[in-house]
Amino acid sequence: MSPLPLALRVLPSAVRGRTPIRVRDAPRVRALALGLGLIPPRTMHSAQDVRLLLQAAAGARRAVEIGVYEGASARALLDALQPGAELHLIDPFGANPTLLPGWAGVEGATRRVVARAARRRDAGPRVVWHVERSADTAARWSGPVDLVFIDGDHTEEGCRSDWELWSPLVAPGGVVLFHDATGPDALPGPRAVFEGLFRTGDPLRGWRIKAEVDTAVAVEREDETSGH
Repeated sequence: MSPLPLALRVLPSAVRGRTPIRVRDAPRVRALALGLGLIPPRTMHSAQDVRLLLQAAAGARRAVEIGVYEGASARALLDALQPGAELHLIDPFGANPTLLPGWAGVEGATRRVVARAARRRDAGPRVVWHVERSADTAARWSGPVDLVFIDGDHTEEGCRSDWELWSPLVAPGGVVLFHDATGPDALPGPRAVFEGLFRTGDPLRGWRIKAEVDTAVAVEREDETSGH
């Protein structure tokens, strides 16, 4: 066996802690290590957030994640969705004003993260990539969706656009999950959209708050024929 793979595997633990942050977190360096599987993707969600996401994904036949970044939550969704389901991953990649300076998702590295996770399963959902803005994907979309995870553009305008474009596509009983929208650590944009829809003014017809934990909140589309 060539010594190169072993050297690459031990590099992070042997050297990473002594590497200057500006080098360690440089997008190209990080993308190389991430793509090779030497480091895990950054986890942008709390354990409570992830549990709520997995609960929302249970039984979903078609799930959409808006904002993939390094693929941590996409890996979780792969474990939650059943064989035959579809997982649509939407992200234009590159710089994002929500992230810290110098942080950026790199398409090739994230694709490798998701592909490795998919290979761990004998059978799992079909993964469909949309490397573009969510508005572009929504413009061509057809058919119902069971889960939409809004975790992309965290500006108020961006988050509201994702809601307005995707919520009409959600089937009765389906869920939209907002990240960073509630609790003391919420970000201003998602919080403003969620509270404007569900906390102020008249109740939003046809939707209800299903669950709220940490920074994540799930809202469910009700079956209007049931009279609720």
